[in-house]
Amino acid sequence: MRNNSVPVILVHGWNSHPGAWKQLVSILDQEKIPFARFDHSGREGQSLEQIASALGGFIRSWREDTGSTGPVDIVSHSVGTCITRYYLEVCDGTRREEKVRQLIGLGPPNNGSALAELFVHPVHGPAIINRLTGIFVPAGFDPAADVIVQDVRPKSPFMERLRCAGTRPDIIYRIIVTANPEGAEAFFPLFSGKTWVMTENEEFFQTLDGDGIVAHAESALPGISLDIIPLAEETAGDLPPANQYCHINMTKNPLVNDRILFYLTRGGS
Repeated sequence: MRNNSVPVILVHGWNSHPGAWKQLVSILDQEKIPFARFDHSGREGQSLEQIASALGGFIRSWREDTGSTGPVDIVSHSVGTCITRYYLEVCDGTRREEKVRQLIGLGPPNNGSALAELFVHPVHGPAIINRLTGIFVPAGFDPAADVIVQDVRPKSPFMERLRCAGTRPDIIYRIIVTANPEGAEAFFPLFSGKTWVMTENEEFFQTLDGDGIVAHAESALPGISLDIIPLAEETAGDLPPANQYCHINMTKNPLVNDRILFYLTRGGS
């Protein structure tokens, strides 16, 4: 273990699993940074609130098993950040019993997801779902029956509770996102390298300021800067391939994992 290293809790995203952290886990092992992976892949049909409560139980059990009483760092991907924030800001927001040094979110839909809204759109929904089937959504996907999709719609009760709770001053927030400034289609071919965004008037447009699934505007939190890792104009040499900058593959991107390690070892500075 590194001197003064802080243990790390890893929280994967929607329709994912703990194996998504394979590359980061290898780095943590090499750096001798202790970690634990929260697995919510088997909780289909549960709301984000229920999964957030389960995350709290997981951390408490982990503390009992390891004897750890100090602060932890939490690294979460996508909706995993919403789960983590709900546990920390809503469930534990007034008590602040959970000791967390920093929360590092990768491509988080902190303000809700335009894509979740598009899924249920009567005109655009079927085409969007068909395009993403087998890549981001499973075959036979029904957004109306998916509790998590309903929770991450921008105006859902879940997102409203998060907005009202706000961030915690005792936690350092890091938000790592990717971007496609040159518009390379290989970034995320299914949407021609772009990301959908929804305006307050519920109109949709596409932007290069996103990761193909989550736009920067959806990740942003008041007072917290976005840490943007852009796709280079030409991917060459030892740079990651273009598709590793998209939302689905962010946890595989070595530049993203290098940034995570930088924050884990740098700590609160």
